[in-house]
Amino acid sequence: MKTTKYYTAAITAYTVWGFFSLVLRPIHDYQSIDILFFRVFSCSILMLLIAFLFRRSKIKETVGVFKALSSSEKKKAILLNIGGSFFLMANWFTFIYVMNHVSVKATSLAYLVCPILTTLLAYFLLKEKLAKTQWLAVGLSILGCLLLSYADIMDMFFSIIIGLTYASYLVSQRINKGFDKFIVLTFHITLAALVLLPFYPAYSGPVPTEFKFYFCIETIAIAFTIIPLFLNLYALSGLPSSTVGMLLNINPMIAFMLAAFVFNEQISTLQIAAYSIIFIAVLVFNSHHIFAIKQKYILSSKDSQ
Repeated sequence: MKTTKYYTAAITAYTVWGFFSLVLRPIHDYQSIDILFFRVFSCSILMLLIAFLFRRSKIKETVGVFKALSSSEKKKAILLNIGGSFFLMANWFTFIYVMNHVSVKATSLAYLVCPILTTLLAYFLLKEKLAKTQWLAVGLSILGCLLLSYADIMDMFFSIIIGLTYASYLVSQRINKGFDKFIVLTFHITLAALVLLPFYPAYSGPVPTEFKFYFCIETIAIAFTIIPLFLNLYALSGLPSSTVGMLLNINPMIAFMLAAFVFNEQISTLQIAAYSIIFIAVLVFNSHHIFAIKQKYILSSKDSQ
């Protein structure tokens, strides 16, 4: 039951991300690269301000932890954090591009593929063990994704690219331990901003003048980037990356409902069946925790009597 707070963090993060299209689609007329530039720059500025104004003690603590590491551990920490920043940049750009220029369904499929890729990477790279029921859940997820990709193979192609970048981020950050999560996230995003900054003059479009653009960007920066990413890293500190990855299915299931009921994208019976299978897979994968909560509730009810 000690893991409940980590489950809550992951579920909250992925529920928020499920509604991302509501704030991204209103600015679909802008280039994907411009949205990426302003998103990363805004996040970096906000997080640096918060870090230096309110978390200076954590900065000193993090620097102290890094200095205390051995030479090999320092190299590992540097690679993990630089890699984390790269995976985030790649994930954000491909997600924005596919969302605004391919389809909402393609991005939804990406975050259905991602849990499968995360579980496989965690199994082979981190040696995370899975129960038979969890492998059954992975199999159900694969079946659901194959059903969804049956009608459009290009959607699957884009989905694998998006999913692999975020799966790599999750797995890399699972072993990036010992540092304050907010400071780590600030480093990831600030490094991304520094890498993107030299490309801004050459690749950016005209400076946006609409209030709508800046309102959406700041909403994306705070509500759809900083908060859920922090919750995601917090969840990884207490749960296996395969579990956090499987919970990611919450995101595309919400996005799928938005695609159907808000953006009026055509939805087939096959897609409904596939998402239903994946929903069952999430329940099966996390059944041990669900049953633990139920058992605790039953015991507490008996004690109260």
